[in-house]
Amino acid sequence: MSGPAMAPRTATRPAPWAFAAPWGARGYVTDLDGPVHWVEFGEDSGQGRDEPPIVFVHGLGGSHLNWCLIGSQLAANHRVVALDLHGFGLTPGTRTTSTVRRNAALLDRFVREVTGTPVILAGNSMGGLISILQTAAAPDTVGGLVLIDPALPLPRQAPDRQVGSQFLLAALPGLGELYVRTVMARTPPQLAVQRVIDLCFADPSRIDPTMLTASIALAAERQSQRTPARDQAFLAASRSLMRVVGLRRRYWEMMASVRVPVMLIGGEADRLVPVAALRQAAARNPHWETVILPRVGHTPQLEVPDVVTEALRDWLGRHFAPTAG
Repeated sequence: MSGPAMAPRTATRPAPWAFAAPWGARGYVTDLDGPVHWVEFGEDSGQGRDEPPIVFVHGLGGSHLNWCLIGSQLAANHRVVALDLHGFGLTPGTRTTSTVRRNAALLDRFVREVTGTPVILAGNSMGGLISILQTAAAPDTVGGLVLIDPALPLPRQAPDRQVGSQFLLAALPGLGELYVRTVMARTPPQLAVQRVIDLCFADPSRIDPTMLTASIALAAERQSQRTPARDQAFLAASRSLMRVVGLRRRYWEMMASVRVPVMLIGGEADRLVPVAALRQAAARNPHWETVILPRVGHTPQLEVPDVVTEALRDWLGRHFAPTAG
């Protein structure tokens, strides 16, 4: 396999934040028509390696921190980076820039101008959807695809009550804005982070203590910088996510068009993407490699990072082993 294409020079500077420093990650801000924050794991920049870089793409409400527990472990053999999408983490966003489509455009530009292509995309939840969009639209930029509980068309069944009510609130004009402005904006960082853990973990006691501390600190930083545009960004992302996933036939066609190696990892106890949806995607794409993890929720890379790392190392070793020189 030939090495990744060199990325063109893009204005990049060290980031002033270090929330991911406990995992050996360095932060950067690159100007891509506005500041985009991303982190790189490991000491080696990865230049000169044969293997494609791994680019992690977080989900709705997530950030680069979602990948720290596995990124540092995979950096020994690959260049590994994680970006913050528009409106999330430490990348600013607005109602216009934070939609799924605009964040897909950001990912396309990031892999072309920052990491070089082809890359291995690894996306969770909304990040999985965006990674599928990128792979279908620009197959030359992607060498492999890892989908960790990606946003998927839901089976014909009643959704989890809490999940359904939250997405309904976000979908309703006026009510969604009121909820974000009066509830989300005023929730203390520690409580906000704990609510996400309770929703996304099958067993919240599995949260890594250092990750919990970093997540609360990042939430506090975001709250200190909160603007109406940031609130609108969350609503724009969630509403556009529902629209894209709702186009079931088009979405299935995009998945079927993917020709690179794909690994699908899902939590059997996921409340946001039911295991029935994961199995439906696997059945429609039998060439994908699928791993369903029992007693695991929506973010396996945070809940059982060692299990996910082992699965990824095996998959990477079979599909992206370095070429003998």
